[in-house]
Amino acid sequence: MLIGNVKINWLGHSSFKITNKKVIYIDPYNVPPEEKADIILITHSHSDHCSVEDIKGIVRDGTIILIPPDCQSKLSDIQGIDVHLVKPGKKIGALGTIIEAVPAYNINKNFHEKANEWIGYIINIDGKRIYHAGDTDFIPEMKKLKEIDVALLPVGGKYTMDAAEAAKAANAIKPKVAVPMHYGSIVGSKEDAKKFKKLCNVEVEIMEH
Repeated sequence: MLIGNVKINWLGHSSFKITNKKVIYIDPYNVPPEEKADIILITHSHSDHCSVEDIKGIVRDGTIILIPPDCQSKLSDIQGIDVHLVKPGKKIGALGTIIEAVPAYNINKNFHEKANEWIGYIINIDGKRIYHAGDTDFIPEMKKLKEIDVALLPVGGKYTMDAAEAAKAANAIKPKVAVPMHYGSIVGSKEDAKKFKKLCNVEVEIMEH
C-alpha cells in the first residue's frame, strides 16, 4: 500500500513495515530478516508482539526501539540498540519522524489491562499519520484521534476487538483508509477482515502478505 510517498507492508498478524526514507517495523513477528530496521515500535510484552528473535534478525547498530517499560528486560542481551521507554501520551522524535504513544487496552476482558500502560502508536511520517492500534478494544480515547490517514485495527476477536467492534472504531476515527490486522495466524480469519470491511463507513483495504 502506498500513501503519498510512504509504503506500508503488512507482514502478517500485527506486523507492519513502513518505508519512506527510513525503515520502521511495528511488532515484528515471524518476519523475514531482509531489510534492517532504523526504528522498531513494540506495543506490548506478549511474545507475538515483542518477539526477541524477530527483533534480533532486523536490528543493526543504532536501531532505535520504542517499547513499554515492562518489555525492557527482554532486550537486555541485544547489543548496540537505542532503547526508549514509552507510555501512553509520550511523544518522541526519532530520525525526523514524530511518534506518539497512545493507550491500548481491553474493556471487557483481561488480556491487556489498562494498568499495564501498553500502547498503540501514531507515526507522523512525510505528512501522513498512521495509527497502529496495538492489542485493544474500542476504547474512548479512540474518539479523540484526529486526521488519521491510515488506521491499522485488530479484528480477530478474543484478545482484541472483533470485526464489529473494530468497524465501530473505524467509523469513529474516520481515517482515510482502515486496514484490518491481528487475524489469520493466532486468532481470527480472512472472514473477520471481510466482515470488518462490510461494516465500515470508511474505505477499507484488506492487505495481503
